[in-house]
Amino acid sequence: MTDRLSARLSARDVLALVADPSSFTELPHRERESAPDGPLGWQGYDGSRLRAAERTGEEESVVCGTATVGGTRAVLIAFEFGYLGGSLGERTGDRLEGAYEHARGHRLPVVPLIATGGSRMQEGMLALTQLQRVARQSALTREAGLPQIAVLRDPTTGGGWATLGAGADVILALPGAQVGFAGSRVRPPDADPAAYTAEAQVAAGAADAVVAPRELRGTLGRWLRLLTRTSDAPAPVPAALGDTDLPATGWDAVRRARSPERPRAADYLDAYFTDRVTVSGDRCGGTDPEGMLCGFGEHEGRTVAYAAQTGTATRPAGYRTAARLIRLADRLGIPVLTLVDTPGAANDAEAERQGAGAAIADVFSAVAAARTPVTTLVIGEGGSGGALALAAPDNTWATPDSYFSVIAPELAAAILKRPASQVETTADQLRIRPQDLAELGVARTRERRLPGGDA
Repeated sequence: MTDRLSARLSARDVLALVADPSSFTELPHRERESAPDGPLGWQGYDGSRLRAAERTGEEESVVCGTATVGGTRAVLIAFEFGYLGGSLGERTGDRLEGAYEHARGHRLPVVPLIATGGSRMQEGMLALTQLQRVARQSALTREAGLPQIAVLRDPTTGGGWATLGAGADVILALPGAQVGFAGSRVRPPDADPAAYTAEAQVAAGAADAVVAPRELRGTLGRWLRLLTRTSDAPAPVPAALGDTDLPATGWDAVRRARSPERPRAADYLDAYFTDRVTVSGDRCGGTDPEGMLCGFGEHEGRTVAYAAQTGTATRPAGYRTAARLIRLADRLGIPVLTLVDTPGAANDAEAERQGAGAAIADVFSAVAAARTPVTTLVIGEGGSGGALALAAPDNTWATPDSYFSVIAPELAAAILKRPASQVETTADQLRIRPQDLAELGVARTRERRLPGGDA
């Protein structure tokens, strides 16, 4: 079976794909009385529903229940696309509301498995207003601190995408799935079909990852396990992986931090976590995969969220993704680890057009407002406000091969109208070494853990 055909599976088949079938328990639902041919008296509507039920074996376009996915109990909402295109009507809204209420009442995460063309035309505006009900239930579930992980099947369009899908905390998609607010029959005739795909949504930062059907159960299980383990204890500080001795001068600290041989964010994440999953995209049309790594991982049996700079100039989308990650971790009660390593925020014209200042402010705000503990380790360059935005005010550490500065020494010398020969002297005056930061009370030094002892 191809990945594309798997995306077209029935609701029951999709449930069996992601969960242990023997663990599934369908939720009871309230069946409202319906006037002949629905609330609008749409001629032939009752016949359409009857034929859809006979064809699919379902009485509505969603099947809701609880099941175990990779060891974690969750509320699953599976759309049946064969029932009137998986469209949302009043009875669909009743079932969705009941599913979310059950999730909150039993403290369970919610996993919508979406395949829908949007709101049901035969019920007019009453169908469209079901999106408000869904949005309300999603918001209440978010406030309750419960994760929502959406799986986008083929197709996911209209209000289903704009509420259950795009409104989820984590968004996974099946390969080749049609995903977009506009369905195939209502787009401009010259619209590029490639823009309305799961892959395009991931590239645009609107979804986190494309997952093959054969990997979906395992991937969902990992996400659910990680997002449902809360802790109010700070994330432990990672051990330094590079130099063990502190730099003699400010310029020595700069040279070490800029060395291509120095350990980078990926090295620290690999050493710190036994398992991790990735959050991608700022939900505003951008990604920064080269500059910011975000996600959740397992460290010594606990879940820790991470936002890690990679040594490049961080783009606005990278800051917005980090802010999204920190706020999600805060809401779920998961401690955060940030790794600082950037020469500074990207300052080219495109970065300004993308809202660099607002994006950096968003991270400052997310860190400042976080109730969950934030731990920071400076592992390389700490360049000005673009680095400080990620730093925890009272729990920042620095490795021996790092520095933190109000501005790069070269730029400081230029601003002071000093010749290039005085850059190294300027670096010393700025007091940017790890031990200088400790003396100033800005950070604590984190040296390499040696065999037989700790730092």
